[in-house]
Amino acid sequence: MKIMSKRARKKLAYKERRIERRDKMLDHDFSSERATLEEVFDQATRMVIYGFFKRGVLYEVHGVVNAGKEARVYWGKNKEGKDLAVKIYLTSSAEFRKGMLKYIEGDYRFKGVKKDTRSLIYTWAQKEFRNLQQAFQAKVRVPEPIAVKDNVLVMEFIGENGVHALSLKEQPPEKPSETYDRLLKYLALLYGKAKLVHGDLSEYNIMLWRGHPVIFDMAQAVPLTHPMAEFFLGRDIANLNRYFSNLGVATSSTTEICKRIVS
Repeated sequence: MKIMSKRARKKLAYKERRIERRDKMLDHDFSSERATLEEVFDQATRMVIYGFFKRGVLYEVHGVVNAGKEARVYWGKNKEGKDLAVKIYLTSSAEFRKGMLKYIEGDYRFKGVKKDTRSLIYTWAQKEFRNLQQAFQAKVRVPEPIAVKDNVLVMEFIGENGVHALSLKEQPPEKPSETYDRLLKYLALLYGKAKLVHGDLSEYNIMLWRGHPVIFDMAQAVPLTHPMAEFFLGRDIANLNRYFSNLGVATSSTTEICKRIVS
């Protein structure tokens, strides 16, 4: 039997250590992925998804297209092959519980909501669906709402082949002045026809799709009777002015736009 040289033994030991590190990394990645899946698709959420399959709302659900602290968005399809976005709010996430309360309290549509995390998140999903409905009916370009149940919201997918459209933060518009004017028109329609104020509008939640802006993340939108509606409207306009003035657009003053929209 041939005895290994010292150099060969060192080389073999080095390879074994690399394999061991790789296996540990793979185990860690698998464990992380499994933990994430278990966090998103708990038993209650799986039953909701199953219900959507039974009702024909969903036919396929593919991979995640967007992941945040509050929710995951998956690419889905219906039986006709139409792309859908499946937004699942994390029922285990209590981080944004306090942040959502100021948008729920004062909203006449959601009185008497329980303050536990799961109840608030279910309300948040219902609120986004309702806000999308009102905005869509008012001809504001938002993802068309399809269905909602508990913490799962199904809506139109803005993008193609599982790749979502880019936000204004990721891709500035080619025609910033036109995009600015269109967004002000959307704010006016949202206020005048949908009777809503977005409440958190910025370059982070406006997508560009086929040259036109699409407003998303509508859960925090509030009715005009909300005690902070006027403040939220001013903040939305100020955010748009800041972003588009940096692109060289001659913006009107926040006060002037606010008066025009309200009147």
